[in-house]
Amino acid sequence: QVQLIESGGGLVQAGGSLRLSCAASGRTPSSYAMGWFRQAPGKEREFVAAISWSGGSTYYADSVKGRFTISRDNAKNTVYLQMNSLKPEDTAIYYCAAAHSEYDVSRVREYDYWGQGTQVTVSS
Repeated sequence: QVQLIESGGGLVQAGGSLRLSCAASGRTPSSYAMGWFRQAPGKEREFVAAISWSGGSTYYADSVKGRFTISRDNAKNTVYLQMNSLKPEDTAIYYCAAAHSEYDVSRVREYDYWGQGTQVTVSS
């Protein structure tokens, strides 16, 4: 079992920045690939970014590429999502997730564990 707790969400103006954190605990969380997803009201959960267990590979949705950066600190069992140049369309609940497999980290069903989510609201 792996437990995930997100933090760092909030209200920010368009063009601003936020850094989300995901603290992991439980069974060897550093051995899992980690991902961030988001879900806006009335929409399906969508992939945002992912990072391999070693941190050597990162993946991004086209909509956030160049604006968001995912990183991890395995010594602290924490994954981060630095979000810059935020847009109103980035408004959503952001979820952290852990996947034992790295076959296709952009798929929701690839992930074994999920956090409760943190709200990000970007005002225009």
